[in-house]
Amino acid sequence: MADLTETLDLLRRVDTPTVCNAIEVIDGKRGFDAFTRGRVLASDPAGVMVGRARTARISAVRPAQEPPEVIRARRMDYYRHMASGQGPRIAVVEDIDPAPVGAYWGELNTAVHKGFGMAGALTNGVMRDLGDLASGFPVLAGHVGPSHAFVHVTEVACRVEIFGLGIAPDDWLHADPHGAVVIADHCLPELPAAIAKMQRTERIVLDAARAPDFDFDRFEAAWTAFEAART
Repeated sequence: MADLTETLDLLRRVDTPTVCNAIEVIDGKRGFDAFTRGRVLASDPAGVMVGRARTARISAVRPAQEPPEVIRARRMDYYRHMASGQGPRIAVVEDIDPAPVGAYWGELNTAVHKGFGMAGALTNGVMRDLGDLASGFPVLAGHVGPSHAFVHVTEVACRVEIFGLGIAPDDWLHADPHGAVVIADHCLPELPAAIAKMQRTERIVLDAARAPDFDFDRFEAAWTAFEAART
């Protein structure tokens, strides 16, 4: 079993579909539901992020109704929460507006969160400053827009829902331009072996399909071998 550092290094080199497939190998069954739904917008088409979730909720469609000092104190609580914690972390921010309009992620916030040592951001909300986002800090968002509108933090360190995926503070996440998946604690140490097994068994079908003499009979033989190997 690989140690955590080796596991995280491996996860940064694979895509999120690979992690989803490996979780199925660990669970011993096909299919699970701890992943995002629908299309996400990626600031970096090659960006991969792995880490524990630091969570919050925001709103931007209208000005905050609370006193300014309350809003400012919550904003500082937010940044304190994002800056805290050990190991790799991902900012996971749910925009609670029915139709998100305010860009929370831009040049400034990506620089700040990257400075905190975070791996990236996942949001159903809005990003902007696409040419000026902090390098090496991928953002997965639901929308692109020009203005931050009346954006303000409404809640910190709470359970959130992003693209149909429920995420709690400190959940392990893997995310890339395909979307995101929650990795259960019991799965994390098993992932290296599961990824290796999955890749090894898939080669049975891939090698057959890419051979010049591939036909249905060879497919059937390869698929039979594949099913036997993955169980």
